[in-house]
Amino acid sequence: MDISSFDDLLQAARAQASPQRLLLVFAGVELPDDATPAQRQRFEAGQGGALVPLMCVDKRPDELASFSALVEESGSLGQPWGMVFAAALSGTGQRAPSSEDAEPALERMVEAIKRGDIGAYIPFDPQGQAVQLG
Repeated sequence: MDISSFDDLLQAARAQASPQRLLLVFAGVELPDDATPAQRQRFEAGQGGALVPLMCVDKRPDELASFSALVEESGSLGQPWGMVFAAALSGTGQRAPSSEDAEPALERMVEAIKRGDIGAYIPFDPQGQAVQLG
């Protein structure tokens, strides 16, 4: 399945034979303090910057009706974000992964995003569309 939106991801996760848990890291984009003038100019033009994880959550696919529901819920957390990175954790047999199972994977995901190692995750913009980075 081609995943071009967050709702496509929800549909794919719900269709898997093994129960899934979605791992979501909300990130902001900031300009590093040591940015060069050229980097500052690119950032002001809407390009570049450093990804900064702001908050993370894990959800079963059935806990989210749509991307709009996720946006609404994230708004109650109080931090504006510019991108959400998603991954999925598979269960075993018919046992869905728990939040406790997801915690180490979420921690690794946050650390990877801090390092800029984002190839294993699907980034979505605030409208729920998958984006290409890099």
